[in-house]
Amino acid sequence: MGFIDKMKNKVDETVGKAKEGTGKATDDRSLEFEGKGDQSSANLKQAGEHVKDSAGNVKDAFKK
Repeated sequence: MGFIDKMKNKVDETVGKAKEGTGKATDDRSLEFEGKGDQSSANLKQAGEHVKDSAGNVKDAFKK
């Protein structure tokens, strides 16, 4: 996983947490759920990047 991708996903996750917290504090359920969705999306992206990394590691192991 590239450094830039990791940072983008982390920013998306952090923004999602902020939205969720703001939604809870202001009793705005829509914003709270939007934040949770942003966090889930960032986590899925991170998981996909980990799968790509793992596949690359397996490919490299067979080259040796």
